[in-house]
Amino acid sequence: MSSNQLVLLACLAVAVVLLLGLVNMMRGGSANLSQKLMRLRVLLQFVAIIVIMGVVWWRAA
Repeated sequence: MSSNQLVLLACLAVAVVLLLGLVNMMRGGSANLSQKLMRLRVLLQFVAIIVIMGVVWWRAA
């Protein structure tokens, strides 16, 4: 898997979880589920930043 694909996968994972949380919130779904999805989004954002920074570091080397 190339570095571009890793970055794309990480960003898409964040976007999917964000959209799932927003859809759940707009439909009046469980507040507990929305909270879990938003926590998962924050974790995935952290992972995405680490992946992006790793790719930048690796390409600069």
